[in-house]
Amino acid sequence: MTVTFAPLLPWIAVALIAAFGLVVAALGLWRGLRGAAVRALALALLVATLANPVLMREDREALTTIVPVVVDRSQSQASDGRTAQADAALEGLKERLAHYPRIEPRIVEAGDDGTSDTPSTRLFEALSAAIADVPRSRIGGAILITDGQVHDIPDASAFSGFDAPVHALVTGRPDEFDRRIEVVSAPRFGIVGEPQELTFRVVDDGASPGGAARVTVRLNGNEIAAETAAPGTTQPLGFTVPRGGNNILEFEVEAVDGEITTVNNRAVHVIEGIRENLRVLLVSGEPHAGERAWRNLLKSDTAIDLVHFTILRPPEKQDGTPIHELSLIAFPTRELFVDKIGEFDLIIFDRYQHRGVLPILYYDNIAQYVENGGALLIAAGPEHAGDDSIAGTPLAAVLPATPTGAMNVTAFYPRLSELGQKHPVTRGLEGAGEEPPHWGRWFRTVDVARPEGNVVMEANGGKPLLVLNRAGKGRVAMLLSDQGWLWARGFEGGGPHVSLYRRTAHWLMQEPALEEEALTARAFGRTLQIDRQTIGDAPGKATLKLPSGGTEEVTLEPFQPGLYRAEIRTAETGLYEITNDDLSALVHVGAVDAPEFKATVSTTQSLKPLADATRGTVRRLAGEDGEAVSLPPLLPVSGKVRAADPNRLSLSLTDETVLKGIDSLPLFAGFAGVGLLLLAFSATWYREGR
Repeated sequence: MTVTFAPLLPWIAVALIAAFGLVVAALGLWRGLRGAAVRALALALLVATLANPVLMREDREALTTIVPVVVDRSQSQASDGRTAQADAALEGLKERLAHYPRIEPRIVEAGDDGTSDTPSTRLFEALSAAIADVPRSRIGGAILITDGQVHDIPDASAFSGFDAPVHALVTGRPDEFDRRIEVVSAPRFGIVGEPQELTFRVVDDGASPGGAARVTVRLNGNEIAAETAAPGTTQPLGFTVPRGGNNILEFEVEAVDGEITTVNNRAVHVIEGIRENLRVLLVSGEPHAGERAWRNLLKSDTAIDLVHFTILRPPEKQDGTPIHELSLIAFPTRELFVDKIGEFDLIIFDRYQHRGVLPILYYDNIAQYVENGGALLIAAGPEHAGDDSIAGTPLAAVLPATPTGAMNVTAFYPRLSELGQKHPVTRGLEGAGEEPPHWGRWFRTVDVARPEGNVVMEANGGKPLLVLNRAGKGRVAMLLSDQGWLWARGFEGGGPHVSLYRRTAHWLMQEPALEEEALTARAFGRTLQIDRQTIGDAPGKATLKLPSGGTEEVTLEPFQPGLYRAEIRTAETGLYEITNDDLSALVHVGAVDAPEFKATVSTTQSLKPLADATRGTVRRLAGEDGEAVSLPPLLPVSGKVRAADPNRLSLSLTDETVLKGIDSLPLFAGFAGVGLLLLAFSATWYREGR
């Protein structure tokens, strides 16, 4: 209870009246007047009435003590029965805390929310968020249920505002062991075909069994090495980047009996393949309008080194002019088609015919070049249907179409075949979606017998126009018309000759993005996109293997002709493997060096410094068997916890209260005040009357 004043007059007036009364009372007492004491008492009561004292009584209710219980739900907690231990500990704590009405538990589950590309266990962020609306004086302590692998542990000095014990109940077993593999250093980029080197290391955490580890190395799903590594030592690995774009190196260390998880037995490194300048040999049989279209396209690409020859003086035009008087460059046939043929990524014969410039044996060299992985493009004109066609040379062994000897001379719109609408070389060519196509006409094609491979573009009457085929390890394309330059010149609006030529050339050079049968996957944050390219029927469902080892069936929906797609929001971070038919793809979701998988052995050491600084305790929930959960008793303490108790979870009970209401009683108000004043003045009159 407290006494406050609510004066009936301003305080200055009350003070003046009190001063006047004091002077009068003092004067009366000094002169010894009768009733002076009674008058002084009456004046004092009058001043007290004017000051209006009020008796105040507060109605307060004790506040509860907040105890946050943070449960670790990260991926490392999902291994070796830790989830069961955590659940049992949580239920036990709920039951025990329920016995204390003054304690209010706040249960917080902290796990991977699927938004971070670098998953980690961040329990103290969750703890701070849980008590952000609570004064620190009401916090009685914090209890963490975790495996000890926490990645946001603050320094004890930075945690000084939390004046309550921090306790940790650690899941797992004390004798745990885990083997993992990590990439120590590796290049992010590499030139295609050039040797590269990286280093990796096998790490044994916990009670290591020792012994060498067998490591299997795969590049884009294909095994390239099997190494034996000593745990704890760095080991180099040499490899060659096979293709442009993303290349995934996968390291898998053989599992050991008794290790707590095999999730981190695999590590990946993504290296971006960069092509050196591609070498293209363009041989034009004679000067013509289409020659410039090919040359301009190839020269405009800075990634291409072009070697271009035009045959201006075939053997039958020899007139005896001395060589030193000619300004023409002799065609270096032996150097190009024998000595250095393997250095070219693509050979283009543009309206070329066999007229004795190349010895017949050289055509066989070109065919072998294709069979061994080379690329050949035939841009055919009328000469391909004549007697000197290169289809009559040993090169015919790799050509997908044989000319009949006739030319189809009529105006037509080049159209995509049914197969061409699905093939990545021609799918989506600008203008192909209309009828007639929104591009200019061509006027002649080479007539061929039924071709091998894939006819992706057709002339009038469904006759083949662009044929793509594989020959051994290499590829061959035949464009059965020399009229593509009409599109380059803008005839009747032109057409997408740049896209068509470039895609054809890149398909020949085995660009992965233009494969007609392919399975690819990409990660955008935590979203996994799976693409299945096919020129056949619907591919059905894909099988998704999760980093944890589980599998899921994924439905691939039509996205474009020949392209099926699925997008999945992933919950786990790590290496995903997708399979469909006999195709497979690998993709890593999240950071490849995520802290969540660097160490998975449970530990009591990481949280001990903070627990000691806050007078908390760290102890394991289970014993050697890892089964029975032993939960320590609670110890509520009034006021601050002065010393840590290793056998109990000390909690500091708050003395904070909340004001529910105030009762006020004016002491000189109403009949009581009037009665006192009447009594005082009556006593004065009575005394004076005597």
